[in-house]
Amino acid sequence: MTIAGSDSGGGAGIQADIKTISACGCFATSAITAITAQNTVGVTDIHPIPISNLKKQIEAVLEDIGTDSVKIGMLHNSETIIAVRDMLKKFKITNIVLDPVMVSTSGNNLLQTDAINTLKDELIPYARVITPNIPEAEILLGEKIISQKDLPEYARNLASKYKVSVLLKAGHLVDNDLIDVFFNLETNETLELKSKRIITKNTHGTGCTLSSALAAFLAQGFDLNDAVQKAKNYINNAIIAGVDYYVGKGHGPVNHFYKYWNE
Repeated sequence: MTIAGSDSGGGAGIQADIKTISACGCFATSAITAITAQNTVGVTDIHPIPISNLKKQIEAVLEDIGTDSVKIGMLHNSETIIAVRDMLKKFKITNIVLDPVMVSTSGNNLLQTDAINTLKDELIPYARVITPNIPEAEILLGEKIISQKDLPEYARNLASKYKVSVLLKAGHLVDNDLIDVFFNLETNETLELKSKRIITKNTHGTGCTLSSALAAFLAQGFDLNDAVQKAKNYINNAIIAGVDYYVGKGHGPVNHFYKYWNE
């Protein structure tokens, strides 16, 4: 199940989540937290879904279909964060991948500033894994991240601070080799996930896609380390396959269905 915002451009948010979950072999359900007017260039409007309706969406899915994992994306405000936490507690859902979405690829704020502390205090400690990028990790840690070699330490510090496993993404750094770092709080292990930087403007929705892939593989019963590695492989291949996309005038999407469209 994905709980996130809708992207009218189809490259990120609920739309990217459903594509990813489907491509990774799971049945996708959803609860929409907000409707964005969005394309490859930017976000022009955000309409939060009423809390009562959001709760009804989650309830409708979990009472009937249930779920083996939950991916959480854009939450936008404190009221939404609290509502999502309360509903997941009500249904005793613990296999949760939280992408702490704060800013879009195009630079637009997707989480209200006053909601950051609510996210830190009320929801992150309830998740199993968080998947911050560098700017998000800096906000969560309260310090600047400069060097690739320091990422393992930062991942451990995040895990210790919030009591959650952490997949820290390196894409915002400038190194040719991108080494995402996963700290598994459950086993006290650190994994370094290395890939070559791919020169492309088509990076819209990469965070949504990675976190959804991770949730999908956890739903299938893979352990944390294997699920993280499989999710990393999936997003890397989806980015490579989407390099030649010409969708919109800005940051285009990745190719979620690269395994199938190339057959």
